[in-house]
Amino acid sequence: DGSKKFEFRKNLFKKEGVKTVVIYSTMPVGKIVAEFEIEDILCESPDLVWDATKRSAGISKEFFDTYYVGKEKAVAIQVGKLKKYDEPFCISLLGDTIKPPQSYRYL
Repeated sequence: DGSKKFEFRKNLFKKEGVKTVVIYSTMPVGKIVAEFEIEDILCESPDLVWDATKRSAGISKEFFDTYYVGKEKAVAIQVGKLKKYDEPFCISLLGDTIKPPQSYRYL
């Protein structure tokens, strides 16, 4: 619905130059449903990240705090141009060796 403008993670990508994030919907869908361009990345203390993102976080403060409990850094990936696929597709179409990610997967 457009209210979520950030994707939150506990760790930043290890690979430099990542410009696009592919969105994989877990089971029961089990398919790639969209992708977005990265507008910006915030990597700061959880308090600073929440203050900067709370109006467009798409999650509650309680959920955010639980996700980052005990963490010194929080990562917020700002969603840029979003492309939703009319027909979600199986991740296997990207290659036989690509499996659904636990966190990040470089394509």
